[in-house]
Amino acid sequence: MSQTRKNRATEKLNRRSFVKTTGLATGALMTSNIPLNAMGHVVGNEKLKLAVVGCGGRGTGAAVQALTADPDVELVAMADAFQDRLEKSLAGITEHFEGERKIKVKEKNRFVGFDAYKDAINMADVVILTTPPGFRPQHFEYAIAQDKHVFMEKPVATDSVGVRRILKSAKLAKEKKLNVVVGLQRRYEKKYNALYEQIQNGTVGKIVSGQVYWNSAGVWVRARQPQQTEMEYQMRNWYYFNWLCGDHILEQHIHNIDVANWFIGEYPASAQGMGGRQTRNGLDHGEIYDHHFVEFTYPGGAVIASQCRHQKGCFSRVDEVFQGTKGGIVARKGIVTDLEGTTLLNASKEHDPNPYQVEHDRLFASIRKKEVIADAEHGAKSTLTAIMGRMATYSGQTITWEQALNSDLSLVPENPTWNSNPPTLPDAEGKYPIPIPGVTKFS
Repeated sequence: MSQTRKNRATEKLNRRSFVKTTGLATGALMTSNIPLNAMGHVVGNEKLKLAVVGCGGRGTGAAVQALTADPDVELVAMADAFQDRLEKSLAGITEHFEGERKIKVKEKNRFVGFDAYKDAINMADVVILTTPPGFRPQHFEYAIAQDKHVFMEKPVATDSVGVRRILKSAKLAKEKKLNVVVGLQRRYEKKYNALYEQIQNGTVGKIVSGQVYWNSAGVWVRARQPQQTEMEYQMRNWYYFNWLCGDHILEQHIHNIDVANWFIGEYPASAQGMGGRQTRNGLDHGEIYDHHFVEFTYPGGAVIASQCRHQKGCFSRVDEVFQGTKGGIVARKGIVTDLEGTTLLNASKEHDPNPYQVEHDRLFASIRKKEVIADAEHGAKSTLTAIMGRMATYSGQTITWEQALNSDLSLVPENPTWNSNPPTLPDAEGKYPIPIPGVTKFS
């Protein structure tokens, strides 16, 4: 597909609001000594069969981008917990391509329910995993066991048990030479890679401190409907329940936390912080906080101040800022300065390709070239970093990396059904239990 056509497709997609307009990052290409015959079987110009598991807005957008990335990709299967979301997604994707013969999802290949992911994955060469993140470890584990290439959204788990499952499957994916791209888009953005190159070249010296932000007004709320079971209500309002979402420090702020880990080249040794609910504290806001502030301390001595907030009418900022021994970085502006404040680099994103599209372009190019992109491990470790921050704010304790990694606190039920109760239930007044610092346990 020509670059002009890709740009047209991306613009069209943005107009239809299938993809977020913020966020952005680069999957590490790795070479393995595993024999080529151990790789996924599709190479060259063969048709690639695509399946989508999780048909919300992000799944719809990722499907369009995947179909745009390679001329020989066909969407053959879709899966979601809800029939209405699947049908809406399929209609949007079909409309986007306006009759192009890329959409081949027969009615019998539209799978609905908690176990629907297996049927969809079985039909594909490449799978998109975009359900609420609580389900990601189980879905990723199955996809890799079935020898599928994967694009999966961040975060990749909501608890430490899930992170460990991801890490185990990530190792197997490398052994099988399967490509895995994680939707931490900043690693696929030209501007961020230019900044990273300056760090590697020593322009700013050693990073000793930084501030990372995701401060915004918050996200959607879906009202409880008559006759809705508790399980359906929580599934449709997944953002507000930790077993499904993991709180916004994980679901959104992971982007900024991941940049800190990437630029510093380490993962935190410990975290301590505070948080709570002040303005987003209604019955329809589940159990999560509306603000978190965490101090991450890294093995090499760097200290990162992390803040995220979902409060209307307040200061908003989504950014990453770093101070080094020789200079500083303001990532959102793409600026590198020396210690006197003189600009050394302005890596503006004016001519950057859309990183959401670049993720898929590189994924499919890597499959065709018999190369391997291996994002799952750093995706899992940045997920764990954000979980460690949540543990710190919920408990009021200092949490070490080892404590976070080895925690046995499991939030996600193994085999949920529509008739089972979710892990968290409201009381007689409709209130959910809220984490209390000094009381809530982290493991």
